[in-house]
Amino acid sequence: MKLLAITLNYKTPRMTLDAVRAALPALARVDGGWRLDVVDNDSQDGSEATLREGVAELSNVRFLQTGHNGGFGFGNNYAIRAALESDDPPDYVYLLNSDAFPSEHAIEALVDYLDAHPDVGIAGSYIHGVDGEPHLTAFRFPSLASEVLGAFRLGALKRVLSDHEVPIIPMPDTTRAVDWLAGASMMIRREVLESVGLFDETFFLYFEETDLCRRARLRGWATHYVVESRVAHVGHGSTGLKDKSKPMPRYWFDSRRHFFRKSYGPAYTWAANAAHAVGLATFKARAGLQRKADTDPTGFLKDFVKYNFVDHRP
Repeated sequence: MKLLAITLNYKTPRMTLDAVRAALPALARVDGGWRLDVVDNDSQDGSEATLREGVAELSNVRFLQTGHNGGFGFGNNYAIRAALESDDPPDYVYLLNSDAFPSEHAIEALVDYLDAHPDVGIAGSYIHGVDGEPHLTAFRFPSLASEVLGAFRLGALKRVLSDHEVPIIPMPDTTRAVDWLAGASMMIRREVLESVGLFDETFFLYFEETDLCRRARLRGWATHYVVESRVAHVGHGSTGLKDKSKPMPRYWFDSRRHFFRKSYGPAYTWAANAAHAVGLATFKARAGLQRKADTDPTGFLKDFVKYNFVDHRP
């Protein structure tokens, strides 16, 4: 089989079916055989019945139920693992968010790109909002320098450390190598998964793509941002993180800390946490004196200190 596509659902069954219907014409352009697995992460809200009924009449579409909400990596691994262990494992695995809608040529463009570039292990799409505005989906790896830059938020630091900023700004307008990509529309070569493993399920949500791309990089596999592949994306369809009046969920802090500890070790992580906490406290004090609006989620600094220095998990 050339391609396994996976769309993971958690309590958004109608939007998931819309994403599936948008993906089918794009998948139909892929030669060599394909299947789309719709995976429900134990939503327990009627999603299973809605999705089973919705995909029943669709060719090459299969419904899977994980039975447990283990997060983004867990849900995708559930389908990936079964496919890799089958008699006809896919050449490529394509991840499509339940709130993402590929253009007609989006999936074909990623397949063609990986076919033509055997040294590239992971390829991702140019992702834009439903309003056409580009989303920040091409990134550098987080580091101590990026933590300083993101927390202090000083123009002078940005001029000095611009090459360490995590989002690549402005977004690339040509296809190029990047450190990592958002998983909203990401294609992974089978050999990458066989050599570096599947998603690390310690990450419940966020940083799992960062970690996978980093592990691939360490094994010699490049990650490329492919602007010819265009996908519309609503964003945060299952998480609600657009609402800044709510605190950032604990799993974000846990995932961030796990990434830093796994990638750089405890001492580096402590230094990154300390730099972030001091920088953010300095920024908030400065913003208060200047009467600037606080655009961080409610209680972000307090929660950052709590989950990294007081009530942190191993």
